[in-house]
Amino acid sequence: MIAAEATALVLLAAGRSRRFGDQDKLSIDYLGRPLGLHVVVALEAVRFATRIAVVSGTALDLGAHGFDVVANDDPAAGLSRSLRLGVEQAMQRDIEAVLVALADMPRVTAMHVWHMLDYAEGPDTVIASSDGRAPCPPALFGRTHFDALLSQTGDTGARDLIRAGHHMVASPDELIDIDTPEDFARLTDA
Repeated sequence: MIAAEATALVLLAAGRSRRFGDQDKLSIDYLGRPLGLHVVVALEAVRFATRIAVVSGTALDLGAHGFDVVANDDPAAGLSRSLRLGVEQAMQRDIEAVLVALADMPRVTAMHVWHMLDYAEGPDTVIASSDGRAPCPPALFGRTHFDALLSQTGDTGARDLIRAGHHMVASPDELIDIDTPEDFARLTDA
């Protein structure tokens, strides 16, 4: 088990949303709240050591929700740049792990994150979520992997680490990732 109090939450909210069109997808209304705040509210009960949001081009005020906000001034450099910025900020604290979550996954639950933390076995931990077919965020990385997270490049993020780690299955509905207007339509129709 890794305690939440020894874990940094790194919320990635700096994607360019090219497939979604011209609007800030994280700010669109979903059930009376901006899409990007659903995961924030869902994880409020988890007592992370620190909460870090890596942002670019969103109107969301994540600082008002207890996040240290880090600006990604080059989102075109890919997901790995946001990951690196978040992990660098997290490493300024004495933490054992980082939990990487995406702001465009509005149905992630605290219960799923608690299961991940309970299953974790120390600094070598890599636990990714899975819909039973493919691994995805949220993902938990123990301290041993911080340097590897910092060395990632491009838009693949920590994909290779995630593939090699343990995969914790959750409902596909919980792990929906909103990348396109069609994804959002499926979310609102469900």
